[in-house]
Amino acid sequence: MIENIRNFCIIAHIDHGKSTLADRLLELTDTVDKRKMHAQLLDSMELEQERGITIKMQPVRMKYDLSGQKYQLNLIDTPGHVDFAYEVSRSLAAVEGALLVVDAAQGVQAQTLANLHFAIEQNLEIVPIINKIDMPAADVPKVEEEIRTLLYGDSENTEEILKISAKTGEGVESVVPAIINKLPHPKGSESEPLQVMIFDSLYDSFQGVVAYVRVLNGSIQKGDKIHMIGTGQTTEVIEVGMFTPKRAKTDALSAGEIGYVITSIKDLHSVRVGDTIILEKDKVNKESLELPGYQEVRPMVFAGIYPQKTEQHVELRDAVEKIHLNDASFSFEPERSDALGPGFRAGFLGLLHLDIIKERITREYGLEVIVTTPSVEYKVEKSDGTSLSVRRPQEYPDVTTIANTKEPWVSLEIVTPSEYIGNIMQLAQERRGEYKSTEYLDQTRAVLNYFIPLSSILTDFYDKLKGVSQGYASLAWEFKEWRESKIVRLDILIAEEKEEALSQLVYEPDARSIGKEIVSKLKEILPRQMFVIKLQAALGGKIIAGDRISAYRKDVTAKLYGGDVTRKRKLLEKQKKGKKKMMGQGKVEIPSNVYIDLLKR
Repeated sequence: MIENIRNFCIIAHIDHGKSTLADRLLELTDTVDKRKMHAQLLDSMELEQERGITIKMQPVRMKYDLSGQKYQLNLIDTPGHVDFAYEVSRSLAAVEGALLVVDAAQGVQAQTLANLHFAIEQNLEIVPIINKIDMPAADVPKVEEEIRTLLYGDSENTEEILKISAKTGEGVESVVPAIINKLPHPKGSESEPLQVMIFDSLYDSFQGVVAYVRVLNGSIQKGDKIHMIGTGQTTEVIEVGMFTPKRAKTDALSAGEIGYVITSIKDLHSVRVGDTIILEKDKVNKESLELPGYQEVRPMVFAGIYPQKTEQHVELRDAVEKIHLNDASFSFEPERSDALGPGFRAGFLGLLHLDIIKERITREYGLEVIVTTPSVEYKVEKSDGTSLSVRRPQEYPDVTTIANTKEPWVSLEIVTPSEYIGNIMQLAQERRGEYKSTEYLDQTRAVLNYFIPLSSILTDFYDKLKGVSQGYASLAWEFKEWRESKIVRLDILIAEEKEEALSQLVYEPDARSIGKEIVSKLKEILPRQMFVIKLQAALGGKIIAGDRISAYRKDVTAKLYGGDVTRKRKLLEKQKKGKKKMMGQGKVEIPSNVYIDLLKR
């Protein structure tokens, strides 16, 4: 019965205990055998287990008996980091309610606010939960006041807020009844024409494309002839099932349920996240049956991905296509570099997202890749009236042909204890931030609102923020607008060869300091050679920074044992000529880690 289904997800800031609460719910509902239970069970990727963060949303179906009624609970565990916000927004579109988890020691943080805004936009019912009440630093009354002010606009509100410790299990038994009693059941009917929304997908090497779906109306089962409205594909259903959390076959998926659908489709481009599945016989009414889907995600950070071995280009293409199927916020298009050969210009939501994609390519597909220096997108208007989008420094036109250049600005929300406000304002000001407002969550914690160029917070802003706030501040950002700016192309020369992959588009007044910083960093991380390596930063034809890496020097006089000093001089002179010749002809192989290390400057 649809009245006994509850679809919900868990939203929270990073490390506030979403995945641990999911573990306790799986135990409480006997979904997973106790012998198979382990921490962060729904974080199935090796990377998630290693880093202790959720990267991919993960659905699971649980069953629970309350007052003699059997309930089906469909949970979607979501990430907390800003770089995976698209996973959260897609999850929220597939459910009716959300558990808002807040750490009893840290209180409301930036991603708590951002994810709550997502949930309110989707008109979801919220069940607030204070977690980690067993922590020595827990301040439950203070956090409760913050949540009441945030959700109800009144700290005196008497609405129930659950207080639990997901780690010890204290209070967790009150969560499931709250889900059943507070969250609405799905709307929809089995007798209506089939409407299924694809909210995620992955590629299985044996079964092909697996679509994660939410059934809004009708019922879907094996053997059904279906049509995908967005891609125009018509195919047959081979298998339907639910997540337990592993895939488990069922006879059918009905209105209100969440599960997966496997078809005979093997083509990665034929299944699209946000598409609507209907029955083939209803194709004539597809306009009225099509669901709104998802807003197209806009990548904010761009970098080149190239195979270390040029001959592995085809394998890299297969890898990025399969990852794109599983991560709709990752985009890519082919490009070619004179230095690195064929590769891809890829779009990401942030640097952590970039790092995770690089790791997945290496681990899941066994490919070593080179990632070039990331940049943001710029909009360039030329003097002749034409305009273009620039995502890589090599595309930036000659400065004499440019009328103006616009860069992306974001609204930045920083949650911090009040005593660090001055330090944070100074940091934001140094990065060209425009102050907007300060709001107080309570007497000791504030939310600072800024407008700031995305390029200013791209590399090390988060690390610096943690430094000036002693680790207490958190941030969330959202794209706001395009603004005119003075942008120039900074080229890096190694051994007097322009290194395309290290070119950057930078804010003109910062060009000299960034050039010096890059040259200095290269001197530290580039391996020495048998010849002197010249390092230079240039704007157009003008060198603005330079340094050298000294050569290895073999002791050519070691075999001498006395005799005339001219013999020694002759050998040293011969060595000097050889080094000079090598300096003019030698090629410097740049290890792939150099590009990543440069990001951490």
